[in-house]
Amino acid sequence: MNETLIQLSRDKLDKLLDDIAEKEWSVVDNLFPESFLSALKEEVKLYWAEGEFRKAGVGIGEKLTVRPEIRSDRVLWLDDAQLTPLQQQYWDLIEELRKELIYNFFIGLKSFEAHFAVYPAGSFYKKHLDQFKEVNYRKITCLLYLNDDWTDADGGQLRVYHPGDESSFTDIIPINGRFVCFKSSSVFHEVLPSKRERFSLTGWLRTI
Repeated sequence: MNETLIQLSRDKLDKLLDDIAEKEWSVVDNLFPESFLSALKEEVKLYWAEGEFRKAGVGIGEKLTVRPEIRSDRVLWLDDAQLTPLQQQYWDLIEELRKELIYNFFIGLKSFEAHFAVYPAGSFYKKHLDQFKEVNYRKITCLLYLNDDWTDADGGQLRVYHPGDESSFTDIIPINGRFVCFKSSSVFHEVLPSKRERFSLTGWLRTI
């Protein structure tokens, strides 16, 4: 694919930054050209068909364990030294976002890590934070959804619990091209049971 990824438009970027400042999470649609999304979906589905994904774990380092009662998705970690052209375009957009977050929030963001995630039918991820207890280098979570014709009836919603009032929440449908961003250390969230295969590109801006 030769088309250049559309950069973050100023109005959408300002919305994202305002949302992060006001409520610590944001949802933005239509950031990416359809041709980019279609090609990236083909790429992730090819990896999935070739058996490249592994069961996701809970914890970090030696404490990493597979806990299917907590999460039942599959992941494929991406190597930033061996990105495909499509993945590199996404990295470039995240780099633009990283600089804006540093400028606006004075966060020492230094790197980005990401994986493709697949939720097979019936899978889920219970309520959690994206920041580990042992280390706190993950600061901003970034999600890009890659699902055609997704509706509420398909399940798999991202449930975001509102910081400061976790009795209230917002359910976000993982529609194609939707970009979700939130503070990793304070926004509790979960993935509700999915009724069909659910694809995303999930990543974190970090301080190391």
